[in-house]
Amino acid sequence: MLLFMLLFPLVNDSRSMLILLTQIFIFAIFAMSFDILLGYTGIVSFGHCMFFGIGAYSTAIIFNHLEATLLHFMIGLAIGIILSALVSYIIGLLSLRLKSHFYAMLTLAVSQLFLVLAEKWRGLTHGGDGFTFSVPDVFKDRTSFYYITLISVAVVFILLKLFTESSTGKVLKAISQNEYRAEALGYKSLHYKLIASVTAGVAASFSGALYAVSLRFINTNVFSIEVTLDALLMTMIGGLGTLAGAIAGAGIIEFLRHYLSELAMTYPIFERWTIILGFLYIVVLLGFPSGLAGFIKQLTLRSGRKEKQEKKLENVA
Repeated sequence: MLLFMLLFPLVNDSRSMLILLTQIFIFAIFAMSFDILLGYTGIVSFGHCMFFGIGAYSTAIIFNHLEATLLHFMIGLAIGIILSALVSYIIGLLSLRLKSHFYAMLTLAVSQLFLVLAEKWRGLTHGGDGFTFSVPDVFKDRTSFYYITLISVAVVFILLKLFTESSTGKVLKAISQNEYRAEALGYKSLHYKLIASVTAGVAASFSGALYAVSLRFINTNVFSIEVTLDALLMTMIGGLGTLAGAIAGAGIIEFLRHYLSELAMTYPIFERWTIILGFLYIVVLLGFPSGLAGFIKQLTLRSGRKEKQEKKLENVA
């Protein structure tokens, strides 16, 4: 699949498809960051959009006030990552020692505070109107930016995969399955939850920075709860606790959003394409609670069992 994506711009010159795939890569990083919380640690967050927005605004504001260079992009990216890590640590410290729904509600409240701040601080953010900004030349070329986002999602996937398969990741899995048993074994659940919270916040901030650069425009929509719901939908459809599933979920949602929006131009019924996504979410919850990755895994296990049974019957015969 990676090889196909690397060769895609060479065999297809569709600008719209290139932009769509770029968006998929960006939201795949965001979905993976959310999966670290919900899928691997069992932490529900309703305000994950704030880290996405922090990363987006940090980069956009730097470009709006300074020259559009790679150095300034790295500075904006670093500011967003540091702020996201700090905010996620403070929120986690305040709420993760309690039940998970406290974290969910506190993240929602703080994300709405960031939304209000972005709306009211018009001198810096231009409020809901937003602002455009220049980006480095390497980001202006859609093919170059496509490869940058492709490499980014591959690197983030590898890093998060190493993280989840490390001893820390295994403890997070144990906490999600039975927190009391994990604590009885001597693990401090708060310590590991904070690690997961900061890791997810940093990854989400990175995706937000790429998103802002891809649009060359920013407004307060990056702090809306719909952004968090998108991440939830992508993660649930792809399969909880599977980073590859989060990538697949991002691809499915972004492709649906793109093509349903195009259909809406011809067929007015598709103007309410968000309702279709909501219906899809209900179908997944009822029919495929383990997501796409879980469904494929079940099919693989079933086929494997059938093969074993057939071999047994052949040996008996």
